[in-house]
Amino acid sequence: MSTTAETAPLALGRRRMRVDGWRWTGRIFLAFMLLYTAVPMIWMLITSIKSGFAAMQFPPQWWPDEPTLASYEKLLDPQNSVGQDFLRFFWNSLFVSTVTTILSVIVAVPAAYAFSRFSFPGRNFLFFAVLLRNMFPAVIFLVPLFILMRLLGLMNTHGSLILTYLTFGLPLAIWLLKGFYDNIPVQLEQAARIDGATRFQAFILIVMPLSTPGIIATAIYSFIGAWNEYIYAYTFLTKNDQLTLPVGIQRFFSENTTDFPGLMAASFMMSVPVVVLFLVLQRYFVRALTEGAVKH
Repeated sequence: MSTTAETAPLALGRRRMRVDGWRWTGRIFLAFMLLYTAVPMIWMLITSIKSGFAAMQFPPQWWPDEPTLASYEKLLDPQNSVGQDFLRFFWNSLFVSTVTTILSVIVAVPAAYAFSRFSFPGRNFLFFAVLLRNMFPAVIFLVPLFILMRLLGLMNTHGSLILTYLTFGLPLAIWLLKGFYDNIPVQLEQAARIDGATRFQAFILIVMPLSTPGIIATAIYSFIGAWNEYIYAYTFLTKNDQLTLPVGIQRFFSENTTDFPGLMAASFMMSVPVVVLFLVLQRYFVRALTEGAVKH
């Protein structure tokens, strides 16, 4: 008895040490990942407030002797050609991303609800067929979609990008929302139907408010995907007034020199809307992922 009583605290202490060890390992790993993701953003911001000469200095300076906002002033000034192009590219990206997001939500919400609530022949096959597209890299579809857009007369239009982004964004959007609808009790809709509501009214008044986090997560995913896309925008658009930001900022590269402060300022301003959007709505995004992953 005495031996057992003496060894029990020792075993408990060893278990606590193992738990603390894993906890500290996790903290160190998270700190490393934070540095890994934050340092490039910090360096991009610092470079954007340097002069052209300071940006090319070697060894590089972490903080410039004379910080300047000249690159930002140039980008936001509609009176010069650089500012006009940047603001046009910005609004083009905002338009394409916003329309893509709205259409993704409009299509994904009823599609996911149908997969979650209705039984029909081939439902499982059709659902997994929708997800099948995500098994292949996006570049595989570049040539077929290019030929299709040319036949439809959509080359050099934002419509070609919107249709393409819907093709790639809808499968995951439907999957996210279906997992969320699966965890909303059907009894809530049945109670509304008993009270005299139609199925559509039950969906609008009961299901839609409860699925708001999932819809917001879908919107975030669609917006970020459309905002950052480069390959298809580079392929489908050649006119300067139609370009989006990921393609447009390459104008800071030239044959003889590169405006690194201007490039970093444009890249930083391109990152701001996405970062702000995610920081404001991240709790909805995380909730939608966890709700869709756990079956209640």
